[in-house]
Amino acid sequence: MLKYHNNAAIAHVAPLVVFMLLTSLVPFIAVKNSALSWWRSAPEHWIYPLQTVACIGMLAFFWKNYTLRPARGFLLATLLGVAGIVIWILPGWLYQHFEGGNSPPLSWLGYSPRTGGFDPTIFEKSPYWHVAVLCLRFVRLVIVVPLVEEIFWRGFLMRYVIAGHRPFTSVPFGRHHWRSFGITTIAFMLVHASEDWLGALVFGSLMYFLCIRSKSLGACVWMHAVANLLLGIYVLITRQWGFW
Repeated sequence: MLKYHNNAAIAHVAPLVVFMLLTSLVPFIAVKNSALSWWRSAPEHWIYPLQTVACIGMLAFFWKNYTLRPARGFLLATLLGVAGIVIWILPGWLYQHFEGGNSPPLSWLGYSPRTGGFDPTIFEKSPYWHVAVLCLRFVRLVIVVPLVEEIFWRGFLMRYVIAGHRPFTSVPFGRHHWRSFGITTIAFMLVHASEDWLGALVFGSLMYFLCIRSKSLGACVWMHAVANLLLGIYVLITRQWGFW
């Protein structure tokens, strides 16, 4: 067990792999029938908390392998996080306010209703469960996702692409290389739903800029956390559940 604890590559990759595997279970388990119990009709409400706990445990186990310092670039990270998430949600906001059509070309740009997704209102009749579900959802959204994703995309993949046959840790964090930018940003875009591709492309590009400018993984995590917090608030206000 100790050799895995000290393996930098496993530490940077494994949490995202587990995160994505658990997410991929939702469509296979879900049975869209409102007459069924919530754990059958909306399994994301128990898979996401399980995912949150599992990923927090993995991050804690591997924590010594991560370097969030230097503590700089947080103002720029905040500004880019706000700009990035505004661009991400803008097509969905326009659709909701102007009731446009969602033909494939437009939906690929995010111009769609975004109503299907994690809907916490199924617990509204049980206030305590409703609050608990929302709290866990925001822990996942604002803490787990930024850490898991930035540790992998910027902490590992950007450096791995540059390293070649060398250990990825031999490449300083924030080293610029156009191939690294292209591969990391496109991959980041493709793991999201097609409706989010435009937003993910822009957000990934802004994150890359922050990464090479600040050379701080902590700043990248902060930018992602700010963006996701604003996204969560926006979703609760508009009930466009498809965004999260």
